[in-house]
Amino acid sequence: MNVRNVISVVTLVSALFCQTIVTAQTPAPSPKKPKAPSAPAAPQVVTIIHRLNGLKMFRLLLRSEQVQSIDALDSAFSLMDDVHTNVSAGLAMDDGETIAAWLPEAEVEFGPPDIPLPVAPRPPKSPRAPTLAFPRVGNSLLDLPDVTVIGPDGKQIPAKYIGLDAVTGLSILQLENKSTIAAGTIKDEAVNTGETVLLFGPEQVTKTRPVLARMGAIEGRVQDVQRAPSGGIARFRVSAPGLTQANIGGVAVNQAGETIGIIDGLEGTEASILPAASIKRAARRVLERRASVPRPWLGVKGAAVSELKVDQIFNHGWEMKRAVALAGKHRGIMLTSIVPGSPAELAALRAGDVILKIDDKDIQTADEFTWWLEQAGPSSSVEFTVARPDRLVEEELNVKLSGMLDQSFRFNWRPRFPTTRGFSLIDQGIETIALKPLVASQLGTTAGLLVVYVDPVTAAFEAGLEPGDVIQTINGKRVFAFRNTPQPDVYTFEVVRKKEKRVVKVPAKK
Repeated sequence: MNVRNVISVVTLVSALFCQTIVTAQTPAPSPKKPKAPSAPAAPQVVTIIHRLNGLKMFRLLLRSEQVQSIDALDSAFSLMDDVHTNVSAGLAMDDGETIAAWLPEAEVEFGPPDIPLPVAPRPPKSPRAPTLAFPRVGNSLLDLPDVTVIGPDGKQIPAKYIGLDAVTGLSILQLENKSTIAAGTIKDEAVNTGETVLLFGPEQVTKTRPVLARMGAIEGRVQDVQRAPSGGIARFRVSAPGLTQANIGGVAVNQAGETIGIIDGLEGTEASILPAASIKRAARRVLERRASVPRPWLGVKGAAVSELKVDQIFNHGWEMKRAVALAGKHRGIMLTSIVPGSPAELAALRAGDVILKIDDKDIQTADEFTWWLEQAGPSSSVEFTVARPDRLVEEELNVKLSGMLDQSFRFNWRPRFPTTRGFSLIDQGIETIALKPLVASQLGTTAGLLVVYVDPVTAAFEAGLEPGDVIQTINGKRVFAFRNTPQPDVYTFEVVRKKEKRVVKVPAKK
């Protein structure tokens, strides 16, 4: 796919936002968005500037399956320069030093989508060994997001990126100086249907310079409140005119000036709001670990029994009489497939099994099932009560959950090259994107595979392979013609790094 236009657009965006000026964050809606009648001050709403360089941008495009090869670039493009910048709202928590923000592209700066959560940091094996296994903090080109926090007064505030909470999708930062921002109240009390709220987010960027990126507010009304199985609020929906994708990540504030949530989705004129209690839990999870926290991963697909017809249950191995009885109770989640090597497979769960309870809590819907798994957390053990098509008695199974940063890639994300002839670089912890000859010459090399990420807990990382390297041959053969029969003990990569050739030998992952 030709990405000339993609790179041109993101380079233009970067050029604009690199000159961003943030003004005082009083509600100042654009002409298209009606101003709230009496907008309270919201000192807890800050501005987050998140930049991606060229290498990270390629990885983002690769994982979103928008591009698999690069065959044209603007002449000014650089792998290490900023090419894409997002401006979003952030929420200053009431401890005076923690910031929660929706940075959807932050996941590209972490590891592959299905890294199990390690129990403890690995001891250093060499000067290059990581001191934190998840995510790595060191001198990699893809270590941590490049973010800037700007306070209500327009001043930049030094902050450290702590990690991503995969359950909520929120990123957590911590200010270097506590109480730099006079945060407001983070309210996790009742939210009522029909209540008027204000949605704070970046104003529409002007085409003149300097570019204004300040927080404005639009008025909305709570349309629906979804309850969690625990009795609290799982999320709620707010209807407001003029909502756009730029509003995702915005902060919802009630008429008393209290924060009640963060926008995490949009459908038409309705925004989905993550409630304050969920935001607090996300911040606590990340701060306790001082690193990104994956969502718990079981490795199954399934459907609520209440949504299945009797013949669908019968087709999963259930005797007809028992299938009728099961369908009549409207209880449990029927598993339809199990991911190989997943915690579910290791616990001997099978397609056709019905999970009736999690830790003695009855399960009726898919939302309840997901909710209780998320409350359990990654690397934890849960007890399932399971009904099986070939057994009359319910069973108790203890399952050790794994962790995953982004479950959206669980079944369908896989780099398309090179996966043929029995070989995949992703299995070695290496993510790459193909370079066509014209682009390769701009980077001082010839056609090959540009390394956009190396998993820091693999042999490839230990051997010295780095993001930005261009792999030209594998075991003496051009990458596009390499065959992997039989599997060697060592892969010898000939790479170009900063226009110089070098050889990296990587023990094969068995």
